This record gives sequence, structure tokens and C-alpha cells, in this order.
Amino acid sequence: MEFRAVVKQQGDWWIGWLVDMPGVNAQERTRDELIESLKICAKDLIDTPYQPGKEEELVSINV
Repeated sequence: MEFRAVVKQQGDWWIGWLVDMPGVNAQERTRDELIESLKICAKDLIDTPYQPGKEEELVSINV
């Protein structure tokens, strides 16, 4: 999978977030560390199991 990320240096830190995956953001000392953290966070979010509630249905949507 490929996601778009916004990354920028702010003072001594690099901050960034995934445009395509709200809630995935990170802050690191180097740009490379930031990119790696964003990858790890995205994978963690994708791998988090979800069990629908009693009146919910989980469906897959292809775009």
C-alpha cells in the first residue's frame, strides 16, 4: 500500500502525518526516523482488529 504523508521540520524535530489515514502522526529527531514511525503507525492501525457491534456490519469497500 502507498499513502501520502506530510512531513516538515519544526525546530529540532521532524513532524508528519498521513493524509490518507487520519490519526496517524509522529514526531522524531530525523526525517528518516519520522518516515519509519509513520510506517509503523500505519501498519499498527491496519492490523488492529475490529469487531462490529450487535447492530453493525463490517464491509470492505474498493475505490
